[in-house]
Amino acid sequence: MTTVNREWLNSLPKVELHLHLEGSLEPELMFELAKRNNTELAFETMAEVREAYQFNNLQDFLDIYYQGANVLKTEVDFYDLTWAYLAKCKQQNVMHVEPFFDPQTHTDRGIKFDTVINGISRALKDGEEKLGISSELILCFLRHLNEEDAFDTLQQAEPFLDKIIGVGLDSSEQGHPPEKFSRVFDRAREMGLLTVAHAGEEGPAEYIWTSINNLKVSRIDHGVRATDDTNLMQYLIDKQLPLTVCPLSNTRLRVFDDMSQHNILDMLKKGVRVTVNSDDPAYFGGYMTENFEALEQALGMTKEQAEQLVRNSIEASFADEKRKQEMLDILNNYFN
Repeated sequence: MTTVNREWLNSLPKVELHLHLEGSLEPELMFELAKRNNTELAFETMAEVREAYQFNNLQDFLDIYYQGANVLKTEVDFYDLTWAYLAKCKQQNVMHVEPFFDPQTHTDRGIKFDTVINGISRALKDGEEKLGISSELILCFLRHLNEEDAFDTLQQAEPFLDKIIGVGLDSSEQGHPPEKFSRVFDRAREMGLLTVAHAGEEGPAEYIWTSINNLKVSRIDHGVRATDDTNLMQYLIDKQLPLTVCPLSNTRLRVFDDMSQHNILDMLKKGVRVTVNSDDPAYFGGYMTENFEALEQALGMTKEQAEQLVRNSIEASFADEKRKQEMLDILNNYFN
């Protein structure tokens, strides 16, 4: 077995499948956009923002997350947010991304749906042309809102289906089981969209089952509670249903008290198609390289395991077969 270091991990070709664009809003950009849009912040200094980022659970995080999103108002704002994330990806040799966006966070504030998606999609297009980073975009419904709100959002998305590959489900998991959104996911699939869902993070393994059975998902976002259910683990192994795991997020939100307790490498060894992702990197202390680095430092991740994790991400991605093969070739060349 060979060991790894940060330089090697940073140059490792990577793919990200679980990233909330609003969660990549760094404090510096938050202040810049607040000034540009004459938006009042609850913070006067960068230090106050950093202090507010010291949360210990999902709800406290969501409170600051939605507050930060208030600075996003114009198409240029959404472009700049997305471009800043892609620039970080370029620095860390991320070759393909499938980010989430939360339109309800913005339309509920009076921001038009097209303002949001046009800014994001224009940046993603530029990311492919100028940075060589391919992408697919996923619209997420906020599960703490009702299904009618989700239906309304899906209707607003209909003119932009050429810009969206699928729909997902995020926000507070507790008390909001996946089956709450069964009908809107049925409608999304009828419209030709793929489906994914957050499940088994703070919620139970049962939520993973209902995401599979009711929402017919292609991937489970998080899914670390799967280890609580032996039958579910066997199903994930047999079906090779991917889990988009977010190590730094899981420890920051106390899903695990310490990274040394994380189960991602155990699941990898058992044959689960787990992947590494950064979730909300501005809030959780790191992007892709930092997440891989945390696994190496706390769990002794090897180069062989890092390669398999990336290979899983490529195979689990919604990229077309031609792009998947290109990425596999890049990964194989890196290890030869």
